[in-house]
Amino acid sequence: MLIFDGVQALDVSGPLDVFSEATDILPQGEGYSITLIGPTTSRIRASNGMGLLADVDYLGAKGPFDLFLVAGGPQLPTAVIDDETTDCIRRLAKVSETYGSVCTGAFCLGAAGLLDGRYATTHWQNAGQLATLYPQAKIDYDRIYLRDGPLLTSAGVTAGIDLALAVIREHHGGALAVAVAKRLVVAAQRQGGQSQFSPYIEMIADEKSPLTDLTKFITENLAAPLTVADLAKAAGMSSRTFARSFVDFAKVTPAEFVERARIDAARHILEATTQPLKVVAHLCGFGNPKRMRQVFTKRLGVTPAEYRERFNVKTPP
Repeated sequence: MLIFDGVQALDVSGPLDVFSEATDILPQGEGYSITLIGPTTSRIRASNGMGLLADVDYLGAKGPFDLFLVAGGPQLPTAVIDDETTDCIRRLAKVSETYGSVCTGAFCLGAAGLLDGRYATTHWQNAGQLATLYPQAKIDYDRIYLRDGPLLTSAGVTAGIDLALAVIREHHGGALAVAVAKRLVVAAQRQGGQSQFSPYIEMIADEKSPLTDLTKFITENLAAPLTVADLAKAAGMSSRTFARSFVDFAKVTPAEFVERARIDAARHILEATTQPLKVVAHLCGFGNPKRMRQVFTKRLGVTPAEYRERFNVKTPP
């Protein structure tokens, strides 16, 4: 795992604890050997003040590695990633069977050119910025972790644990992943995406854009069809101009944005009320519970009923 000054300590310790616990359980010689790679082998200070020591510096790291991960850090989304770091990342990714990032470590991968044409995820708060900086990447705003070929990325902070458990499942099967999760007292496979912890609609605040007011129009008219023609009319634009402008503005298609808005509205109703699912589906524009279930399962990995059971404030623990 690659680390640096200002790294998020939990991005490092979370995944590495998973691999360490797995090694303790596996027969001798079948576990994981862990190497920390830093800009120097002298003391590195994490963002929380914790001191870390790398086993080898960037130039000394050679590989090959079964898995090469870049940890995240709070300052990465606004930092200029230096050439020494990106050169090291590119070189080690080439000699690794799987490579990837934890949380905002994805910004380092982007700077190294390793996200182009790939599906990836990161912390929900920074996903829009990552998509803007690296438009050739296909950024998923909601997944806890995501594999695209050799690339493996995770969402924010503790999602690095989910990523590591997924690797354990790939290498050694579900039974070991469950055993490790029990030892660490975490979910063996977390259900639901990042959006269960955050607003799903994140639009750029630009008061000068005619599209900014559309968020209010959409949320107030979720039960309506909300076609491109409907949205274009509300924005006072032609359908063609609107569709092109909306993608430039929101980084998603109008249909994608409307679906996200409906999910977000349904989540809040499911969290706060006991209204029947057919009522929730109608209010949020899904039409019927079956369609809402399909969208929830695809987007969040849980059904509306399962989501309510986990997060409804009126449901007894």
